[in-house]
Amino acid sequence: MTILDFVIFFRFFFLLIQGLALLPRWALSTGRRRQLAAVAQLRGILEGELEGIRAAGTWKSERIITSRQGPHIHVDGVSGGILNFCANNYLGLSSHPEVIQAGLQALQEFGAGLSSVRFICGTQSIHKSLEAKIARFHQREDAILYPSCFDANAGLFEALLTPEDAVLSDELNHASIIDGIRLCKAHKYRYSHLDMADLEAKLKEAQKHRLRLVATDGAFSMDGDIAPLQDICLLASQYGALVFVDECHATGFLGPTGRGTDELLGVMDQVTIVNSTLGKALGGASGGYTTGPGPLVSLLRQRARPYLFSNSLPPAVVGCASKALDLLMESNTIVQSMAAKTQRFRTKMEAAGFTISGASHPICPVMLGDARLASCMADDMLKRGIFVIGFSYPVVPKGKARIRVQISAVHSEEDIDRCVEAFVEVGRLHKALP
Repeated sequence: MTILDFVIFFRFFFLLIQGLALLPRWALSTGRRRQLAAVAQLRGILEGELEGIRAAGTWKSERIITSRQGPHIHVDGVSGGILNFCANNYLGLSSHPEVIQAGLQALQEFGAGLSSVRFICGTQSIHKSLEAKIARFHQREDAILYPSCFDANAGLFEALLTPEDAVLSDELNHASIIDGIRLCKAHKYRYSHLDMADLEAKLKEAQKHRLRLVATDGAFSMDGDIAPLQDICLLASQYGALVFVDECHATGFLGPTGRGTDELLGVMDQVTIVNSTLGKALGGASGGYTTGPGPLVSLLRQRARPYLFSNSLPPAVVGCASKALDLLMESNTIVQSMAAKTQRFRTKMEAAGFTISGASHPICPVMLGDARLASCMADDMLKRGIFVIGFSYPVVPKGKARIRVQISAVHSEEDIDRCVEAFVEVGRLHKALP
């Protein structure tokens, strides 16, 4: 081999090695281009979906509150105080001084959090104390805490029901009940909203199954109507079914002592399972629970996935909720003040010409129908110092948009009258009133 041949061979070999070294970079570059193309495709799809929401007038903006929760708040970008008529703060306990102090005390004594799920090293004495207090409050055997009632609903049906069983659900049940039922393998029946004839037909059809569980909201959050629990429990007894009630929009303020719709309608001993929340009337922070038969609660501790795989409730949240329950069990004065204030708002709004859904519940949906109208009216209400929100599809069915007003025990009569006056003014502006 001549020197020239050697040089040519060496150069060829060098270029070959260099090419092999560059090959992964080239391949990676191609892969990266494909990845970027996939992300670009995703962005295009998402932007199309978002534009569709905007075009339909159902875009949901988040207003930023710069103060504590309460009947009087401050909102970013809006000068002056604002009257809040859309919080689930039914009893006004979200910023109650004793509730806040209890949270601070729990934070100081038990720390910021557990950094663990309950069954590993996430159960403190205050968790067990609150669970026992919830069971006493609802007059049940035991209770189990979750990060939210959405989690409680997600955990219940899958753990309890098998392919041998059946669940019968009101068609307008909360999304968390619907999603929880989807997770289980039981046979699923859906009955028309509050339609007892349809429920009975479904119960007859479900007789072939081992367990039959009727699932309903106690109070329906979008419409302000109350489940006919007396009739539901009667049908359940006739057809050998169990009754489950979600009491998120009832616990703390419905019934003579605020136990919920089962107390209001006199069927506490006939409802087998109650799920509810700590995030509304009971302090408004977070947390949910299931209360019912002791063996059921024990089974949930073993099988409910949201319980097994979610961190424990923070001590401050537990402390706040526990104090809220104490205040509620010490006196029902706050509960009794709700009815008159709710009736005042409903009567004045209906006299002005508005249609208010539901009856006698502090959820007072002002029915408007059109999504864009509900959104625009809510914006104009804010300009007049009233914080309310328009609700539209998919939160409520198409064509049934509304502004949901929620009365709190800490609203004054003057607050309510001012809200009605603003509604009348805005309603006329948008031709929702004559």
